[in-house]
Amino acid sequence: MPLLLPSAPTIHSFPATPKLHFRSKPPPLRAVTHASSRLEVDAFTEKSGYLFNLSALEAESLLDYSPSRIAAIYRRKPLILLRRLIQIGTTFGKWFGVRYIDNLMERSDQMFKVRAAELRKILVELGPAYIKIAQAVSSRPDLVPPSYLDELSLLQDRISPFSTEVAFDTIEKELGLRIDELFSEISPEPVAAASLGQVYQARLHRSGQVVAVKVQRPGVQAAISLDILILRILAGVVKKAGKFNTDLQAVIDEWASSLFREMDYRKEANNGLKFRRLYGGIKDVFVPNMYLEHTTRRVLVMEWVEGQKLSGVKDLYLVEVGVYCSFNQLLENGFYHADPHPGNLFRTYDGKLAYIDFGMMGEFKQEFRDGFIEACLHLVNRDFDALSKDFVTLGLLPPTAEKEAVTKALTGVFQDAVAKGVRNISFGDLLGDLGITMYKFKFRIPSYFSLVIRSLAVLEGIAISSDPNYKVLGSTYPWIAKKVLTDSSPQLKSSLQALLYKDGVFRIDRLESLLTESLRARTEKALVKTQREEANSRVVFKEILSFALTEKGTFVREILIEEFAKGLDALGLATFDSLTSVATTSIPFTGSFSFSLMTKEDMINLRTLRRLMFLLAGLESNEKPFKEVNGVNSPNNNQRAYLEESLLLSYQPASVSEILAILSVIPELPPELQQQLLRLPSDLAGRLISRASARTIQRIFL
Repeated sequence: MPLLLPSAPTIHSFPATPKLHFRSKPPPLRAVTHASSRLEVDAFTEKSGYLFNLSALEAESLLDYSPSRIAAIYRRKPLILLRRLIQIGTTFGKWFGVRYIDNLMERSDQMFKVRAAELRKILVELGPAYIKIAQAVSSRPDLVPPSYLDELSLLQDRISPFSTEVAFDTIEKELGLRIDELFSEISPEPVAAASLGQVYQARLHRSGQVVAVKVQRPGVQAAISLDILILRILAGVVKKAGKFNTDLQAVIDEWASSLFREMDYRKEANNGLKFRRLYGGIKDVFVPNMYLEHTTRRVLVMEWVEGQKLSGVKDLYLVEVGVYCSFNQLLENGFYHADPHPGNLFRTYDGKLAYIDFGMMGEFKQEFRDGFIEACLHLVNRDFDALSKDFVTLGLLPPTAEKEAVTKALTGVFQDAVAKGVRNISFGDLLGDLGITMYKFKFRIPSYFSLVIRSLAVLEGIAISSDPNYKVLGSTYPWIAKKVLTDSSPQLKSSLQALLYKDGVFRIDRLESLLTESLRARTEKALVKTQREEANSRVVFKEILSFALTEKGTFVREILIEEFAKGLDALGLATFDSLTSVATTSIPFTGSFSFSLMTKEDMINLRTLRRLMFLLAGLESNEKPFKEVNGVNSPNNNQRAYLEESLLLSYQPASVSEILAILSVIPELPPELQQQLLRLPSDLAGRLISRASARTIQRIFL
């Protein structure tokens, strides 16, 4: 006979810590027999229970998602399909009707909360498919009115539960043991109830471990199958009527496939173990353990976690941890949580970010990960021509799309948003601004892309609840910049090369931007609490130097050495020109004579050298671009400019003293990095000699 914990107030947050206990010592346990329990009917079963009537063979055929099998089943049940269509149509029709009457009677504001509650009730009655859609919407406080947000948020874990009697029968049938043989204690009522199942707190009989026991709702597979069939039919009609380029049915199929996988708790348990292996080691991230020996298709036993919803505690540090973890999921490993609504993210009582519910996961292929990174780079750097090509790589645009027209349209859409700076780019705003352009140029939404976008949009929505000005792209970009600078992928190296050079000219401003942003790629609490205060020049120099001397910084180090060689070569020419200019002025009859070894390329290299010096010193350069005087390439005027430029490099007492001070960090570097640093002068000298020799030969013979 199962032993049950006495009834207590329902805990609506699905908790979070590795070591947990009941809040207080429970009173003497009492026995509850199955016969004494009265079956309670939840709203979903009451209104949509007619959908559950499938034969064992039909139910078995729905274990995996197959549109053809679903269609075959309901072709034999046309009355069920018709009844469902009537139920959906009349239910929503009645709700929209009363909303219309409210508008006519000018009482919309007074009835706002009432209608929001009615909508939530409707969604619960219609079942899991509609609840899942509402859960995604409920994570966007910037899009949903507060009254509706409050009501829809209840759909995350506070849906009316089904009968505990049915749940316990399911546990015993699935696991083949009586409740009291499995658990020494179990809560008499669910502590949380969601769209697909409900959760009980229990203690394993053998180990004494406190666990969460998730039991699937009866009938969810049949209800979701029919609703997806209806959605696919509507998607086909909408696509034909609206001439959509996107395969809407494929998007629904991708979502439906993930939903069917979510209904198999064995897959969820394996997903959880994989997620724990990949991301459980990230600082301040907690992933509960799964008990495979007690898990079946309809029952899942996992480590109990206790805490509060992340959206309810306003912990910006944990939001940053979530952004970093999402970066690792999407762009490092490609295995990501595709359903990160507020009901699945918690702050544990020891201050960690806990993930639960691993039913809906996604896979992001390597070529799409690289394409997504490149798209972010090109967007931030306003390279809209390259961005249009990225959209082809990601499958958003057909290869036959007119690139010039797309580039012009993207410039118009993104120019103003990007002008605010990467830290102020709103992911939600970008998607909204892109809508018209997507329709005009027949953008396609690949099936994988909808889950990725949803994951990012939901994360930004959760963050906005803590900080209305939060921008998920601005917080993710530092990790993207760091990955581009350190990744060994040939594709990303090629992208970095193309980003930093245009027509052979080094674009130092872009390297500055990447290095500066990459230094923000950290999640220490102190940085978040101080709003990421800028590091002093000594720290900046140490971090850049440490990075450039490591194996991961090899590619960037080679670029820096090459540009330093060019700059020092140009500095030598400028110095020689300055000396000859001074010498010729003292010789009679040579006042108007002028000769310069400097070319326009040398001048650019000289200014790049100066920018590099500022960059390594952690200082800001306030220089203005060099312009030829009066638009004429006047030797005298340009020589004066060269002289001024070389003097700026050689005579800056404040800057030099600061540079000398920050050089003191070199002894603090690890021995292997110091050895690497000692090899740099010979490498630099070799490149200088090679460059000078090549120039001499070129000027003699050409």
